[in-house]
Amino acid sequence: MLVRLLYASRAVGKISHEEMLKILSQSRTNNPLIGITGVLCSSGRIFLQCLEGGRMEVNALYNQIAVDPRHSDVVILSYQEISERNFANWSMGLVNLEQVNPSLLLKYSETATLDPYGVSGTASMALLQDLIGRGSIIGQTSLSPSAARQPAAIRQ
Repeated sequence: MLVRLLYASRAVGKISHEEMLKILSQSRTNNPLIGITGVLCSSGRIFLQCLEGGRMEVNALYNQIAVDPRHSDVVILSYQEISERNFANWSMGLVNLEQVNPSLLLKYSETATLDPYGVSGTASMALLQDLIGRGSIIGQTSLSPSAARQPAAIRQ
């Protein structure tokens, strides 16, 4: 059973570029081992992340993220069973919204800033779909079928 979970969070402190790269590297290493794909968007201290994979694996990873002391205001925006992945080519794609045309954010929000707390989960997911269409997500990798079958032993 595949699921998609979309959540928002705020960084407790400033996240350095090096720390962001470390988080991304860990995700890209660990996620294929447990069959997780997705995308992470950041703008300042605001994060919007979509996780896709098996129900148990996605739930376990989200539960770890929710108690991570680097996050606050962790909120599920959308959770649904899915028949196919939207982010199958990304063990964890990355979008730095500070480098995206502000008009794209205005398409889905009242302001040209990332505010997943002020829009619906549907609007946030539409933003991610639009970013895919525009090629704004970086870090495309394949999720190997053998990796997707491995047990959920390693987490982000």
